Amino acid sequence: MKVFVYGARSLTGGGIVEELLASGHQVVAGARQPESLPVRKNLSYVRVDASQPQLGLEALDGVEALTLLSPPGFTTQFEILSPWISRAQERGLKRVVLMTAMGVEFAPPEAPMRKSELFLESSGLDHTIIRPNWFMQNFNTFWVEGIRKDRKIYFPGGEARTSFIDARDISAVAAKLVAGREFLQQAINLTGPQALSHAEVAAQISAAIDQKVEYVDISSQQFQDSLAAAGLPPDYVGFMVYIAGALKEGHAAPITDNVQKVLGRPPRDFAGYARDSKKAWL
Repeated sequence: MKVFVYGARSLTGGGIVEELLASGHQVVAGARQPESLPVRKNLSYVRVDASQPQLGLEALDGVEALTLLSPPGFTTQFEILSPWISRAQERGLKRVVLMTAMGVEFAPPEAPMRKSELFLESSGLDHTIIRPNWFMQNFNTFWVEGIRKDRKIYFPGGEARTSFIDARDISAVAAKLVAGREFLQQAINLTGPQALSHAEVAAQISAAIDQKVEYVDISSQQFQDSLAAAGLPPDYVGFMVYIAGALKEGHAAPITDNVQKVLGRPPRDFAGYARDSKKAWL
């Protein structure tokens, strides 16, 4: 197939590109700076920009399927993604896979991510919505400086457990679904194989790097202040504080077997992720 991957330079988007290429598909990759990316067999690029949702839409005229993800740092997901869903509908694409987040089904219909899901569901397109839980990779990206500099994980999670998922599994699931016919017209939650507290996460990272890492349960206000200091826009800071609160209330603890159902293998566990990522914390 020929598949368009929106957000092809993101963590999961890049993984989707690699999974599709490895399976012999052609990929058109949407990225903000395509001129800086290497030319490869079966891979071409189109410029896209979340701040300009109409940019690059013409790329859907020559593809069969589409993967979409909610761009990080934005809370206007519906305005960003709905033009792509509309264009896919006009062009009669064979398959659309949309990635949102676990728990979105409980959001009000006007919430941007949920609104995007409902729009796709009403489009008539063959589609699957994947809702991953919190990424394991947050610990070697968003929270990496606290671990590297202070050997601390600063997060307002209390003692709640979370079934963290490896982003590599999300990419593999999205690539498999967009090129296949499984789970049509369904929305599925994606999780890892176990639910861990942040203290247990700290222990597993400690084991991987052979140095003591501790979890610090900061307040919601401290979390908000740290995100604002990092330069995130106020609306996205509010979104992050909200979903962190949902985690603390236990809503991120459920475990599903959907990765196993799609890929035919268990999802990666946190210990394996920590071993693979240990250089980031040293």
